[in-house]
Amino acid sequence: MKILFLCTGNSCRSQMAEGWGKKLLAGRAEVFSAGTKPGTLDQRAVKVMAEAGVDISGHRSKHADELKNEAFDLVVTVCDNARASCPVWFGRAEKMHHSFQDPPHLAKEAKTEEEALAHYRRVRDEIRDFVAGLA
Repeated sequence: MKILFLCTGNSCRSQMAEGWGKKLLAGRAEVFSAGTKPGTLDQRAVKVMAEAGVDISGHRSKHADELKNEAFDLVVTVCDNARASCPVWFGRAEKMHHSFQDPPHLAKEAKTEEEALAHYRRVRDEIRDFVAGLA
């Protein structure tokens, strides 16, 4: 089975989902992530994933078009913007949507780095639980 997690920037939520997918679905699924308007890998996401024992430091943000020759079985949009602009080339792939809050956006209101990281950790754990449910 091939699974793609799609977000707008492919910098945080979809990267976390890819990391969890590779860990929790190992041997059962090939897992990828991409974005509709990719940015750069969010270093806070890297940090909180490492805290949970998942290394995403070697990931990079990718545009969804880089994967258009892949035949996915499941495409999961993890933010509302990606859902609205989901590329049509996914063909017969089952499509699923589960919107997670955006940690970088939430962190803008944080007064300390620890408060900012708390948002990342909460969303990280929500994504872990969601991906575990795919098994």
